[in-house]
This record gives sequence, C-alpha cells and structure tokens, in this order.
Amino acid sequence: MKTLILIDVQNDFMSGGPLEVPSANEVIPVINKIQVNFDLVLATQDWHPKDHKSFASNHFDRNPFEKIKLNGMLQTLWPDHCIQGSEGAKLHKDIDSDHIAAIFRKGMDPEIDSYSGFYDNNHTSGTGLSGYLKEKAITEIHICGLAADICVYYTILDSILEGFSTVLVEDASRPLYPDKFDDMKCELAKLGVHITTSDRL
Repeated sequence: MKTLILIDVQNDFMSGGPLEVPSANEVIPVINKIQVNFDLVLATQDWHPKDHKSFASNHFDRNPFEKIKLNGMLQTLWPDHCIQGSEGAKLHKDIDSDHIAAIFRKGMDPEIDSYSGFYDNNHTSGTGLSGYLKEKAITEIHICGLAADICVYYTILDSILEGFSTVLVEDASRPLYPDKFDDMKCELAKLGVHITTSDRL
C-alpha cells in the first residue's frame, strides 16, 4: 500500500505565522497534486498546550530561538505556535484533506518537545504512528511537509529506526533553515533515504 505522510502543514508555519517557514505555502499545491498517487495518506499536527516548555514565553527573560537545557536535553525555545484548538494549529485550509485517513498529534506533553511524528524527542512516548503503519503492513513511506530540517527530518530518522523504507518528497517540503538542509539531505541519503520530487512519483 503506497503511503504518504504529511508533516505539520499547519497555519502557524505558513506565511505570516509566528513560526513561518520560508516559502511554506508553495508546498500546498504540490501536496494536493501528489495525494492521488497514494493508497493511504496520513498527517501529523503539532498540538501544544499553552504552557509548553519549548515556548520562550514560558521562561523568564528568554527569547525565541535561544537554546536551554530542558530535562537534560538541549532545547530550542520557539515562538508560541500550534496551540491546541487554535486557528494556528489547524491544517492549512487549502490542503485537500479528503484523502487523509488519520491525523497523529504530537508535542502534547508540556515537559518535552516532539519533532518526530513517531516519538517525543527523548523517545519515551510514541504517537501510535508506527503501530498503525505496521498493522496495515506498510513497508515504504513517503514523507513531506514542514519544516524539512526539523519535524520532517526527525520523522524520517525515526521511520528508518522503525524499519520502514523511507522517501523524502523534496519539493513538497520546505526547511526553516535552507542553508543547512543540503548537509542534512546528504546525511539522509547515506542512511538509505531516497530523495525524490513530485514529478517522479
């Protein structure tokens, strides 16, 4: 069963959002075009409580994009984003959601961030995505979305860890830091990730 996972195509990461990913809106028509090539389409959503400790606003005298130690791990402090039930946490209105069979929410524990669609950042709690895919006997998954160098990247790493053959759809993804993403793609390729574009599906 050919499977596509859409990572965090949410309003707060789009143009004008508090954690805007450069050119993020350009992925929307690409994602809508490619969905018909897949038997199963899934999505993830950042779904943070207001008091999430990855938010700079929840730390005295700290600014967005500073780094701190949080529960023994290095944590980037982000602008408030994708707060549970908010407009910013919704999938973008122009995403064709008719084909999305299930949405897996992440980042709900205020004590730990969750970049990957599979696990939180210290791998102590899963979202259920891996079990869902394995129950359906999925062996290969295509992944795309936002941001390519953060949540897409860590989802791919965990996908490999879980034993799935993994493909990045590059033109349906955008990184927060484009200048760093080339090195990350090289790393993923060395791990066996196939990198493709929408016109090759």
